[in-house]
Amino acid sequence: VTHSVPACIGSMTINSKQLDNESPVSVFAVNKCYVTVQDGTFFDGSGFAALVREGYKVRSDVNITLEFRTTAVHGVLLGVSSAKVDAIGLEIVNGKVLFHVNNGAGRITAAYEPRGANSLCDGKWHKLQANKSKHCISLIIDGNLVQTDNPYIQSTSADTNNPIYVGGYPADVKQNCLMSKSSFHGCLRNLVLTKGQQAELFDFSRAFDLRGVFPHSCPGAEH
Repeated sequence: VTHSVPACIGSMTINSKQLDNESPVSVFAVNKCYVTVQDGTFFDGSGFAALVREGYKVRSDVNITLEFRTTAVHGVLLGVSSAKVDAIGLEIVNGKVLFHVNNGAGRITAAYEPRGANSLCDGKWHKLQANKSKHCISLIIDGNLVQTDNPYIQSTSADTNNPIYVGGYPADVKQNCLMSKSSFHGCLRNLVLTKGQQAELFDFSRAFDLRGVFPHSCPGAEH
């Protein structure tokens, strides 16, 4: 076995002596145990998850669905960016959800602004769907649809071949369709990217880089 156990471990004794797990000599990718947990992945606000090391090709069409829970009004949800300008990005800025797409001709944005200032950042689960179909983009939050006009109708393909960064991204990585540098603090679950008839559910425990991300459980309430 070469991987860690996704579990809570407590009250460990060696030769009848209880180990002090409150002040360990070193810690790597260990979080506290929660009294109540929910399915999902916990982002502690300091890092990111990096998926698809070999590169994800957005191209003309992609449909992204996920659920999020946060009390923070800023945070990166997802970004895929080429070294040029082509990119997509999902983020929370001032309590609004923004979906940015650049097919090479210029960035366009679909913005969902909730009625209540912090109603998306209330610590409850919210459903998000972001769709790019050639030059058309739309965003659906909890069933509410936002569409936006795109003046660059000839430009239809976001030519990316880069990892998917979720919840944030490294300082040395360029993201052309994200304004925020704030890492997401909260929980995500059910991240699915669909191209045509092919839907891919992403398991965060299989990310090739995880920093400040705990893939197997979310605290039952914001702690």
